[in-house]
Amino acid sequence: MASAAVPQGAFMVASPYGRHAIGLAVAAAVGGFLFGFDSSVINGAVDSIHSDFALNDVVTGFVVAIALLGCAVGAMIAGSLADRWGRLRVMFLGAVLFFASSIGAALCVTVWDLGLWRVVGGLGIGIASVIAPAYIAEIAPRQIRGGLASLQQLAITIGIFLALLSDTVLAGSAGGADEVLWWGMEAWRWMFLVGVVPATVYGILSFTVPESPRHLIARGRSDQAREILSRLVPEADLDRTMSDLRTAIEADRTSRSGSLRGKAFGFQPVVWIGIVLSVFQQFVGINVIFYYSTTLWQAVGFDESDALTTSVITSVTNVVVTIVAILLVDKVGRKPLLLVGSVLMTVSLATMALSFSFAEVDAAEVTLPGVWAPVAFIAANAFVVGFGASWGPLLWVLLGEIFPSRIRGKALGVAAAAQWLANFAVTMTFPALSNWSLPLTYGLYALFALLSFFFVMWKIPETKGVELEKTESLFTTLAGAR
Repeated sequence: MASAAVPQGAFMVASPYGRHAIGLAVAAAVGGFLFGFDSSVINGAVDSIHSDFALNDVVTGFVVAIALLGCAVGAMIAGSLADRWGRLRVMFLGAVLFFASSIGAALCVTVWDLGLWRVVGGLGIGIASVIAPAYIAEIAPRQIRGGLASLQQLAITIGIFLALLSDTVLAGSAGGADEVLWWGMEAWRWMFLVGVVPATVYGILSFTVPESPRHLIARGRSDQAREILSRLVPEADLDRTMSDLRTAIEADRTSRSGSLRGKAFGFQPVVWIGIVLSVFQQFVGINVIFYYSTTLWQAVGFDESDALTTSVITSVTNVVVTIVAILLVDKVGRKPLLLVGSVLMTVSLATMALSFSFAEVDAAEVTLPGVWAPVAFIAANAFVVGFGASWGPLLWVLLGEIFPSRIRGKALGVAAAAQWLANFAVTMTFPALSNWSLPLTYGLYALFALLSFFFVMWKIPETKGVELEKTESLFTTLAGAR
C-alpha cells in the first residue's frame, strides 16, 4: 500500500529505466549548451572586435546577429536531415560545424571571415537546437518527459553562464579582452576558441548514445528499436510500447498529418502552433537582457566595470529558476506554468516600461532617477525569473510533444527556424527602438507577453503524464478544430 503513494515520476526517476533515460537526455542536451554558449560568448569579445577591425555600430551589430541567420538555416535543414539520416548523424554534423567555427573565429583575419565563421557556427547551433528536443521527447518515459525535455533549456542557461564566466576569466587574466593572453593571441580570440571543448564533447556523445527508437521503427529496424526500448521501459510494457509506436507511425504515413503542408498559409495548423509558440518566446525580449544588459545595468546605476559581473549573476538566476521549472513541470503541468509565466513577464515588462518613462537622457546616456532605478532592476530580474521558470524551458517540452512522429524533425526545424528569425529581429531592432523610446520598446515586449497568455489559454492543452503519441493527437485535433 505504501508504494501506491509514491508519485509515478519519482518512481520512474529511481528506476533503472528512468536513470538510463536521464543519462541519454543529459547527453542530448549538450546541444543546448552549445546553443547558450554561442549566444553569449560574443558579449566579451564584441568591443574588441569593434575596435580592432575599426567597425561602425551597424557592422558590429550585424557581426553579432549574423550567427542567428545561420541558426535559422541550420534549424530548417536539421529537421529533414534528421528524418532522413537519423538523429545521431545530424548531432555529429552540428558538432563538426561548431568546432570549425570556434577555430575559424579565433583565427580570423578580417571581419568578413569572422562573419563567415559565425554563420558556420550558427548552422551548427541551429542543428543542435532541433535535434536535442526531438531526441529527448522520443526516448523519455511519459512520467518524466517534461523534466527531461526541460534539460534543453537548463543546458542553454548553463552555456550562457559559462560563456560569460569564461569571458570574464580570460579578459581578467590578460588584463583586458584586447590584450595578448597566450601564443600571441588576444583574450577575445581565446573566448571563441574555448568553444572547441563543448563541441568535441557533443561530437563524441553522438557516437555513444543509441538512435531514437521511433526513427528506427520508421526505417524498418524494429529489432534495434526493441533492444533500445528494453532499457527505457519495463519488460511488461515493452510489447505494448512497440505496438503503439508502429500504429502511430503507420497512421502518420497514411494520414494528412504525415506532411507539413496544409491549407493554413502553407502549413498544417499544428505546425503554426509551434511557430507561434517559438515567436512568442523571443518577442517578449528575453535576449535583450543577455545581449544588451550592459546598457540596462548602467542605466540603473552600475559602473561599466560591474556590468559583466551583474550579467553573470543574472545568468545564474536564470539557471536556478530553470531547475525550479524542471522540478515542477511534471507535477504542476505545462499550461499552468506557462500562464503564470506570461502574467509575471507582462507585469515586470510593463513595470520596466513605466520606469524608463522617467528616464533622464544626457549626452545619449540614459539614467533612471530616484526610486525608478531599483524598481527597473527588480523588474528586470523578475522578468528573468518569469521567463526561466516557464517559457524558457517549456517551449522545448512542447515542441517535442506536439508534432506527429513522421514530421517531428521537419516541423521542429520550422519552429526552431522561426525562433531564430524572431531572435534576429529582436536583436537587430532593439538598438533603434531603444534610441527612439525605451518605454515603448519594453511596452511592446509586455504586449507580446500578454498576448502569449491568451494564446496558451486558447490553443495549448495540458499534456502532463500523457503518452507522446496521444499528446500529438491532442494538438492535432485542437489545431484542426480551431
